[in-house]
Amino acid sequence: MRRFVKPFALVCGALLATTSLASCSSEREERALIVFAAASLQEVFMDIAEDFEATKDGVVVTFSFAGSSDLVSQMESGAPADVLASADQTQMDRAVDLGVVQGERALFASNTLTLIAPANNPASITSLSDAAVSSLVICAPQVPCGAATDEMARLAGIELRPVSEENSVTDVLGKVTSGQADAGLVYVTDAIRAGDDITIIPLDETRTVVNTYPIAAADAGDELAQEFVDFVMAESSQQQLRARGFGAARA
Repeated sequence: MRRFVKPFALVCGALLATTSLASCSSEREERALIVFAAASLQEVFMDIAEDFEATKDGVVVTFSFAGSSDLVSQMESGAPADVLASADQTQMDRAVDLGVVQGERALFASNTLTLIAPANNPASITSLSDAAVSSLVICAPQVPCGAATDEMARLAGIELRPVSEENSVTDVLGKVTSGQADAGLVYVTDAIRAGDDITIIPLDETRTVVNTYPIAAADAGDELAQEFVDFVMAESSQQQLRARGFGAARA
């Protein structure tokens, strides 16, 4: 079955004056399950959803992928979401505190940052120190990859002076692959996905910052949402996550 990857404004028009609540309800029923997931999960979650749909006759999973902080803000504003998968525990904590997530969280993966440069590494970046004085792009501090970047810089004792702070890790990757930046800090999984379009600059492992990814149903009583959460935790889905470079979850 077909899934649509849409930003919040297209997921449901309930917050738009030109769209009725009734049409939003109908749209939601038609899609069956709406999953809000961190941008770094896009490719692997699309594959996992395809497998999930194969076990659920008539179920279609629809995604909204963005920075985790943006996703929680959208849910706070009334965006319909059945499942939230965040790139760190802080944003899931925030969702729980706001009351937009009530299901029990499960920790399903982990990720770490790495330094990248365009394929030909025009600025000859060899270290985080080099990147700090180059045209560097990082995630904004309010999103998980940005919080991890701040912690990495603190551990390294380096002050970063980025030329741009992006709202999602995929935006950082895009600026590096397009040559708009000399270097960027992204998740290992995004670097793997970029392949030959980037150069990976090895970092000191003692400065590694690990983000753990939680997932939870928005409504604790939503059986279908909980089934999707359980499916992400299943061995077949875990294998897909490992194949894309995600590590095991860390408490």
